[in-house]
Amino acid sequence: MTTNQQEFDRARGAMPGGVNSPVRAFGSVAETPRFFVSASGPYVTDVEGREYVDLVGSWGPAILGHAHPAVVKAVQDAAGRGLGFGASTPGETELAELIAARVTRDGSHPVERVRLVSTGTEATMTAIRLARGATGRDLVVKFAGHYHGHSDGLLAEAGSGVATLAMPGSAGVPAAIAAQTLVIPYNDLGAVREVFAARGDEIAAVIVEAAPANMGIVPPAHGFNAALADIAHAHGALLILDEVLTGFRVGPAGWYGIDPVPFAPDLITFGKVVGGGLPLAAIGGPAALMELLAPLGPVYQAGTLSGNPLAVAAGRATLDHLDSAAYARLDAASTAIAEAAASALSAAGVTHVLQRSGNLFSIQFAAEAPTDYDTVKAQQAFRYPPFFRSMLAQGVSLPPSVFEAWFVSASHDDEAVSRIVAALPAAARAAAEATPG
Repeated sequence: MTTNQQEFDRARGAMPGGVNSPVRAFGSVAETPRFFVSASGPYVTDVEGREYVDLVGSWGPAILGHAHPAVVKAVQDAAGRGLGFGASTPGETELAELIAARVTRDGSHPVERVRLVSTGTEATMTAIRLARGATGRDLVVKFAGHYHGHSDGLLAEAGSGVATLAMPGSAGVPAAIAAQTLVIPYNDLGAVREVFAARGDEIAAVIVEAAPANMGIVPPAHGFNAALADIAHAHGALLILDEVLTGFRVGPAGWYGIDPVPFAPDLITFGKVVGGGLPLAAIGGPAALMELLAPLGPVYQAGTLSGNPLAVAAGRATLDHLDSAAYARLDAASTAIAEAAASALSAAGVTHVLQRSGNLFSIQFAAEAPTDYDTVKAQQAFRYPPFFRSMLAQGVSLPPSVFEAWFVSASHDDEAVSRIVAALPAAARAAAEATPG
C-alpha cells in the first residue's frame, strides 16, 4: 500500500508542486495532501484506504453526492456510444434547453441561447470577449476578491487559490492587459458609481460573482446586484453574472432565482454543477447578444471538446435529478452542519462569523462579518489550519483553505452529518489554541 506522502513525493517529480491546481497542494494548511482513489455519496477514500466525509464535493459539482448511480449510468451509456465526435450531438441541444428552462424568475427568461464550453475560465473569458464585441469598448470592472478563472485580464485581486497563496495577481500577465481591468471594492456602490462616472463610456461590462464564494462566503448587500445592473445599463455597459459556483447549487435557477431583489443580468456563466463532475461550463444570455458569437457573428470562440457527449450526459443527469426533494435534503444538511460548526466554535471561545448564501457557507475568524476582500483578509486566518488538520485527522475532508466555501451534497444523510458534528468540538479547541506565526 502506498501512502499519501509517497504519492505526493512522486507527484512533485512529475508535476509543478505535485498538483494540477494550486490549492490541492494543501500549502495553506501545512498538511500532506490526500490522494483519493474512490468516492461514493458523501464519502471519499484515499490511497491508504481511509474514508472521509467530504465537504469539498469536487469544489461543487458533486451536488447529488459522488458517483450518483444515475449520473454514472448516463456517462457509461454515453461512453458506449463514443467518447467524442468533433461534431454536434442531440445531447448538446437538450442540455442547452434544460439550462435555459431552469433559469427563470417571475416570468423572466434571461437565457435564450447557450454556448457550451469546457471550463469556468473559458466561460468567463468568452463572456468578456462577447461584451467587448457587443459594446465596442475595452474596459472591464471586477471586484477585489472575486475569482473568475485564470484568464489574463481577470487575475487582478482575485480570490480562491490566488487568495490562498497570498498573490496580488500573477506573473506572466502583461501590464497592458491588466490595465484593461478596473478593480474596485466589493459591496461598495459608491465605488461603482465613481468608476462609471470617470470612465463609463469606456467600460464594456461589470463582472461579478452572483454571491461571492471564492474569498469565503461574502453575501451581496441587499439590492447590490440590482443596483449593478442599473448602473451598468445606464452607461451602456453589460452585467456579467458569474454563477460558476452558485448556478443550480443554491436553487433551481441559481442565485438569480433567489436574490432578494430581482435584477436583469445580460450574460450568465455556469460551471461546476452544470457538468455533473466532468469538464463542462456554459455562457447564456439573450439571443441578440449570444448570436454575436461565431458562426453567426463576429466574436470568435471555439473548442474541440466543447459539448463533449460524456460531460453533456453527466450534466443532464445531474440537473434531471436536482428536484425539490434533493434541494430540501441539501439545504437541511447544510444548515445542520453550518450551525453545528458555529456552535462548536462559540463553545470553544473562538471569535468567528458564519457567512451563508443559500446552502453555501463558510466560517471566517473575525468579530464582524466581512463585506469585502480587505475585511476577509483581516480575519485571524491562522486559526483555520489547526481546525482543518483536526477535522482531517477525525475523518472529515474540508476545503484546504479558509478562503473557500464548504460544499454539502444531497447525499449527506444523518450518519454523515453526525460524523461531521462529532469532529467539530476537538477542531474548535484546536482553533482556539492556535497562535499567529
